[in-house]
Amino acid sequence: MRLKEGAPAVDFFVSDYKNRPVRLAEHRGHKVLLSFFRDAFCPFCNLRVHHLIKNFDEFNRFQLDIIAFFAASKEDVYENAGQQRAPFPIIADPDLRWYKEYGVESSPMGLFRAVMNPIAVFKVMKSGFFNLASITKKPLIPADFLIDEHQVIQKAYYGQDYGDHIPINEILSWIKIKKLST
Repeated sequence: MRLKEGAPAVDFFVSDYKNRPVRLAEHRGHKVLLSFFRDAFCPFCNLRVHHLIKNFDEFNRFQLDIIAFFAASKEDVYENAGQQRAPFPIIADPDLRWYKEYGVESSPMGLFRAVMNPIAVFKVMKSGFFNLASITKKPLIPADFLIDEHQVIQKAYYGQDYGDHIPINEILSWIKIKKLST
């Protein structure tokens, strides 16, 4: 079941792929972008991680913490998404425990919708992240949650296809508005 805006974020206490502890409650007092990705081979997901890294300094300036989940083993995360050396925790969740808690959905149509967007496909092809290995993997659809300083979900964004995440400019607008209102 999808989580709604205004609901409390579901706390978790896990280890990231480097075995560092991560607990959502420890981010109380900061805004959080919680992102759920497909598998660690997914080219759309790796391109999104690249964009998050590229904007990390701006996010950090406005005290936005990022936590990412991948539906993959720690080994797969290390070998793929982990090679980008993200400055935020990436958590392997091969059993989809936290995907279920956050209502992340599957859809075989997700791939079809993604490839029907030629601009997104071109960007992935050009990015160096293109990889056919993820095409047949779990048909998860990404989801993003903007969580406020009190651990309340302010935005629940459930994607429509394999590469659909909340736009970076929407995240930046939210954190800037939140900064002005505090």
